[in-house]
Amino acid sequence: MTTNATAARPKIHFTAREGWINDPLGLTFHNGVYHLFFQHVPGQAEWGPHQSWGHATSTDLLHWTEQPVILSPGDGDDGVWSGSLVVPPEGEPTIFYTSVHVADVQIGTVRTAHPADPQWRTWAKGPEVARLPENVDAIAYRDPQVFHDGDTWVMLMGAGLRDGTAVALAHRSDDLRTWGPAEPIASRHRDVMEPVWLGAVWECPQLLRVDGRWVLTMSVWEPEVPYYEAYLIGDLDDGHFVTSHVGRLSYGPSYYAGSAYADAAGDSGLIYWLRGVDDPGGAWASAHSLPHTLHLEGDRLIAAPHAAVEQARVSSAQQAMESTVTTTPTCDVLLTTASPSARGTVIVDGGRAQILVAAGQVEVTTGAGSWSMPAGGTELRLVLDGPVLEVFGPHGTLAVPLPVPAEHVTVEVTGALAAQVWELD
Repeated sequence: MTTNATAARPKIHFTAREGWINDPLGLTFHNGVYHLFFQHVPGQAEWGPHQSWGHATSTDLLHWTEQPVILSPGDGDDGVWSGSLVVPPEGEPTIFYTSVHVADVQIGTVRTAHPADPQWRTWAKGPEVARLPENVDAIAYRDPQVFHDGDTWVMLMGAGLRDGTAVALAHRSDDLRTWGPAEPIASRHRDVMEPVWLGAVWECPQLLRVDGRWVLTMSVWEPEVPYYEAYLIGDLDDGHFVTSHVGRLSYGPSYYAGSAYADAAGDSGLIYWLRGVDDPGGAWASAHSLPHTLHLEGDRLIAAPHAAVEQARVSSAQQAMESTVTTTPTCDVLLTTASPSARGTVIVDGGRAQILVAAGQVEVTTGAGSWSMPAGGTELRLVLDGPVLEVFGPHGTLAVPLPVPAEHVTVEVTGALAAQVWELD
């Protein structure tokens, strides 16, 4: 039997037992287990600067077991903010995190931490290893992502300059311990509007390989206002990112702070903070997205649900065309249209959510508002999970929080759409 508390919580999207969460961090497959870390404020269901690093584990990327907090404020940190985890071929696994002081949380420094046990349940903080150079006039500096570019270790930092230039800064190291000064690797001024506006600060920049190309993703931010996930496709040339295409990846009110990961097969993807998915009873706030896989089609970055979602299907597909099916609150829906310009509608639970496909756009409407993104093509993928809806298409992804569902969910399909609906477990 489904209780109100159970129905309010998504089944295959991570949420904390209690308290506030935001950015997912350092999702890593290690010794047969996925480890997910995250920004966490225990004991309150609203954001605060005194962040900790939470920890959860999974064997399938969908069903998570929360573990004890691994890093907390103290020992010189007012807040333990976002960062990443690297497991080098030789040497210790290392977390690189942003250490902040409440006097100025926008400019952090970078510290390390190392595991004190094989299960990664306890970590010991290390020294400061990087800070903003005095000659860089920045309004933000945080969110280290550490990776190897084939020649050396790179620590990518999110930043914004006082003149309105959003920038990714790069420190470099041969040994993960001693780091050189930060230098710009890519930048764009906030006044450049086309083809995609990229804001004044890039939060959580992630540089990763997708189909043999370098892709730089960033969370677009203006002071105190988070927007969406965008990306650059290009090449690394003598330490600088040479851009060949700029695109927008996410839409809607929820996705932010995309964090790169590699799954057990070594394939790259992103996982996001989902804003607005909150416990009606006030015990917990926010969720994480499904893990997304990435691939390139020409000059477009395409996201899709990880294959783990298909593996979680527990029934044969129900078919819907000018009809209604009843399913569970957690389900996977494949929509197909006769042509890219076709028009049709999916109505969930009589109006808890409405998805309109028309004129090459998909528009999602809930009681809280309407959001749209380019559709294109003839297929869309919807994943419903209690109070979460994620929509995947060839031109982006869109996520919205939903009202809490009943024990069973109806999916009504009208117009020039056909749907296959699978229950998920």
